[in-house]
Amino acid sequence: MGIFERYMTLWVGLCILAGVVVGNWVPDFFAVIARLEFAHVNLVVAVFIWVMIYPMMVQIDFSSIKDVGNKPKGLVLTLVVNWLIKPFTMAALGWLFFRVIFVDWVDPHSAGEYIAGMILLGVAPCTAMVFVWSQLTKGDPNYTLVQVSVNDVIMIFAFAPIAAFLLGVSDIHVPWETLLLSVVLYVVLPLVAGALTRHWLERKSGGRLDSFLHVLKPWSILGLLATVVLLFGFQAQTIIAQPQTIGLIAIPLLIQTYGIFIIAYAAAYWLRLPHNVAAPACMIGTSNFFELAVAVAISLFGLHSGAALATVVGVLVEVPVMLSLVAIANRTQHWFDRS
Repeated sequence: MGIFERYMTLWVGLCILAGVVVGNWVPDFFAVIARLEFAHVNLVVAVFIWVMIYPMMVQIDFSSIKDVGNKPKGLVLTLVVNWLIKPFTMAALGWLFFRVIFVDWVDPHSAGEYIAGMILLGVAPCTAMVFVWSQLTKGDPNYTLVQVSVNDVIMIFAFAPIAAFLLGVSDIHVPWETLLLSVVLYVVLPLVAGALTRHWLERKSGGRLDSFLHVLKPWSILGLLATVVLLFGFQAQTIIAQPQTIGLIAIPLLIQTYGIFIIAYAAAYWLRLPHNVAAPACMIGTSNFFELAVAVAISLFGLHSGAALATVVGVLVEVPVMLSLVAIANRTQHWFDRS
């Protein structure tokens, strides 16, 4: 593991702090960046997210999908949690907390946008960071690759319909054209570009692929850190002015994350999955593709919206929570060592 993966919480935390400080120090700078939009898509955010996502898409070998039948239980578990449980529990928790429990503390319009941001997080299963979580839990890298590949293919077709349905149920109008544009921009195009790049490099030689990925890796890290700084810079004044709002959003997100992990981990134990398949499967179902959720929230509701803030809070809680789940998975490995 490189120095970034080893001290991931530290780097992300420093970038969050930097974004909040600089955003309050020079808000006009972020206001200028916020105006750089085309079709409701912020161009600077789009560039940083592409820089972050593209190298990870190149790592995905879609030819591995042919091996899905070798260990179907782990894949079925991931797909059921990602597409039949997680989006709907996230929407339900958002509604419960912001329409019932927190109804006296949050105005209806803001509550609706917070719910929308949570839904976008719930409908976007993790793609990029899964490889890190899998490595930290000593997961089967080939099987993790299969799970990610299948999830990405499903996400191309399922993200927009499920997101639109749940946002509609939450009484939020969703412009389909903007949602579809976001899926194409942040899922389809990076996947296609990554697959074509990988195919071209593999035709040349396997060594070229490894060298190319080695060169790209720092750019992916820089893209992640720059995105975090930018997102928290956009929301800096809101974070300082309404710190209690961050806490209110974080509560259902934490309940959702730990709750989904418990469900998935218990199911993996019941299915008698080996630990190197069970742990990554649960990590995929628990974590979020927050890059996509943030991008779609900005495209649909705006940079300074409650939806964008909710997805940014998702970034805030994601890394430390997932690292705690990695620790739990590693300490309970003996549960799955059954002959």
